[in-house]
Amino acid sequence: MRILVTGGGGFLGTHIIQELLKNPTYLVTNFSRHTYAHLEDIAVPTIKGDLTNKADIDRALVQGFDVVFHVAALAGVWGKYETYENINVKGTENLLEIAQKYGVKKFIYTSSPSVVFGKDDLLGVDETTPYPEEYLTPYAETKAQAEKLVLATNSEAFLTCALRPHLIWGPGDPHLFPRVIQKGREGKLRIVGDGENLVDIIYVENAAVAHVQAFEKLTVGSAVCGQAYFIGQERPVKLWDFINQILGYVKVEPVMNSIDVSRAYRLGWVLEKVWKILGVQKPEPPMTRFVALNLGKSHYFSHAKAKRDFGYNPKISIEEGLKRTFSNRTV
Repeated sequence: MRILVTGGGGFLGTHIIQELLKNPTYLVTNFSRHTYAHLEDIAVPTIKGDLTNKADIDRALVQGFDVVFHVAALAGVWGKYETYENINVKGTENLLEIAQKYGVKKFIYTSSPSVVFGKDDLLGVDETTPYPEEYLTPYAETKAQAEKLVLATNSEAFLTCALRPHLIWGPGDPHLFPRVIQKGREGKLRIVGDGENLVDIIYVENAAVAHVQAFEKLTVGSAVCGQAYFIGQERPVKLWDFINQILGYVKVEPVMNSIDVSRAYRLGWVLEKVWKILGVQKPEPPMTRFVALNLGKSHYFSHAKAKRDFGYNPKISIEEGLKRTFSNRTV
């Protein structure tokens, strides 16, 4: 079985590839804008290309693939809507169109729980939760649009599903933990709210396994077809306790000062206006409305549907994941 993974050189994409390679009948190829030495080391070829360029995708998929894992995306909390739309929505549209053109049978999409995040707490909700009427960041809005496209395209000839991993972390994490640690070292972190908000997190290997499990259960007539799934750890964590636990591993002082959610939200609103007036794209504002609510609200989800439909159960616990992450001090 020939499998193409978009964004296979990234953090999650690499782990999905490693999980797929445990099955010797899977022939895996990466599609991304760059080549990666760590993929070359495990004999995984890369087809260089851009999702916004149909010719690049055509040149890749004409080689004949049975399955596409679409992991690549533009993530972030700030930037022009058009930039996110071009990569996350139009890139996904291009991939869906050309995958069907060349007879790809299965399409597994990496989505995000932010597709259902509006302004309210999400307390153990399931996949029946509707998309919000308003999004506070183009990332969440464009990921939602792309997810809708993927799920609507599902048919007996072209099976699709979407997974929504939340706050991915683990050894080699280039984003979440390094960002938290750097801001902690600089004294730029403040507890938003009362510090009691619960959030889902997921160890990267668990997220990768879930993708492969969903793919293997994605067969004609199965419950997985055309469905979206929240995936996370065995339990949600208190966000600020978890952040302080991370900081403790690297001997950074815990976050003690706080700001209430409404004040942080108003500050984010003001800073967004200033950044837009000034036309600033980088760096992002030190606070945005989306970040304020993410840091101060609860957002954790039921994983019962993933457990029922493809047997998802996180095999690496939070405690074991932290031990593995900090054992070689790679973050």
